Amino acid sequence: MSPASERLPGTRSPFAPSVVIALIMVGLVSFGAVLSLMAWAPELASRDRPGPTPYSRSATGYAGLIKILETEGYTPAVSRRSESLNTSNGRLMVLTLPLYGRSFDMEELAEPALIVLPKWSFTANPTRQAFELDTRLARTGPVDAMLGLVAEDASIERASSPSRIETPSASYQPVFEPEIQLIRSDTLQEVVGLPEGQLLSRLPDREIYVLSDPDVLNNFGLAQVENARIGLDIVERVTRAQRQPIAFDATLHGFEHSNSLLRMLLDIPFLGATLVALATMGLIGWAAAIRFGSPEREAPPFAPGKQALADNSAGLIAMTRREGRMAPGYLALSRRALARELGLPKTLSETELAALLDRMGNHAGQEKSWNELSGRLSGPAASRDELRHKARALWRWRREMTHGND
Repeated sequence: MSPASERLPGTRSPFAPSVVIALIMVGLVSFGAVLSLMAWAPELASRDRPGPTPYSRSATGYAGLIKILETEGYTPAVSRRSESLNTSNGRLMVLTLPLYGRSFDMEELAEPALIVLPKWSFTANPTRQAFELDTRLARTGPVDAMLGLVAEDASIERASSPSRIETPSASYQPVFEPEIQLIRSDTLQEVVGLPEGQLLSRLPDREIYVLSDPDVLNNFGLAQVENARIGLDIVERVTRAQRQPIAFDATLHGFEHSNSLLRMLLDIPFLGATLVALATMGLIGWAAAIRFGSPEREAPPFAPGKQALADNSAGLIAMTRREGRMAPGYLALSRRALARELGLPKTLSETELAALLDRMGNHAGQEKSWNELSGRLSGPAASRDELRHKARALWRWRREMTHGND
C-alpha cells in the first residue's frame, strides 16, 4: 500500500439507513402496483371503442339499444364469459358478430339466441377513440364467411332499400343506407323477409335467429324512428316471454373476462392468505438482512488455554476408560500442593509428612485423619464415581486445612 493511500480517511457508506429503507419501501409498493395492473389490466382497459360491441357508442355499436331496452322494461346485461354462449340460464343471448373476429360453435350455442351479422367496415378516429373516422359498406366476402358459421348454404344479398317491410304483427318503413342486407338460403326459415331475401331467419328445429342487417338495432339505425320500431318488434318476436332477460355477448370482441391465477390471489377470498404470505416473506427477508449485535467470529478448530487442555486431556482419559488409575497420581499431587501451601519442609519423607498432617488435622479439629483419606487413594479406584467421592473428600480436608471454615 502506498503512503498516499495510507493517509486517506476511512470512507463511510454513501447511503443512510433511512434512505435504504425508503428505497426498499418504494420498490415494494411499485412491485405491488405492477402486479395489480397485470391482474386487472383487462378490467381497466377502455371498453368504449368503435365497432359492433355492446359497449360502443359509435355508429356501429349497440349501447343505444341497451338503453332503449332498459326503457322498455327489459333487463339487458353484457356477458364477458365464454361459457355463457353454451348456457342461456333463461336469457336471450344476442351475438353481434364482428366483421373479423373469433369463431364460435353453433352446435354448442345455447337457445334462445339472436345472431346479428356485420355490415359495416370502419376506420377508428385517432383523436376521438370512441368513434369512427369513416364508415363504409363492407365487402360481402367477410360477411359471407361469418354467415357460413351459421348456415353453410346461405349467402348475402344486397338490394335497394325497400319502401315498406311487413312483419307478422305490423308494417314499417325503415331506412337502410345505402342498401339493405339480406340472406338467401334454402335451409333457414324466413321470419321477416322480402322478395330479394330474408331479413330475419331461424334455424330449423332450433330457437336461434339470424338478423341479416344490423341497421335496425345499432346506434346508426336507431336514429331513425321506424328502424327502432322494427328493431323492438324483432326483439319481442325472438324472446320467449314478455320482458325476458337479454344478454349481449362481448367475448367475440375481445372483452372476455380473465380468470388469471394472479387475479385470484389478489381477490377475495384468497386476498387474506396472500397478505399473510407476503408478510411472512417480508419478515424472513428482514431477519436475513439485519443482525442483532456484532457477528460471531468463527471458533478455531482447537480452543487455546489451560481449560481447553484440561478438557481435552479429561476427554482422552475418559475415552480410554482409565479414570480409576488416576487415584495415586491425584494423591501425590495433593500431597505436594498441601505441603507447599502449609509451608512444610521439603526434606520430610512421606511417612513423616503423613504423621505431621495427622497432628495438624487433629489440632484443627478434623474428623478424619490424613492417613485415613489418603489410604483410600493409594490404589486404583473401582469406578469413576468412587474416584470422584474419594477425591472430593480429600479436597475438602485440604481446603479446611489451608482456608479454614470460610
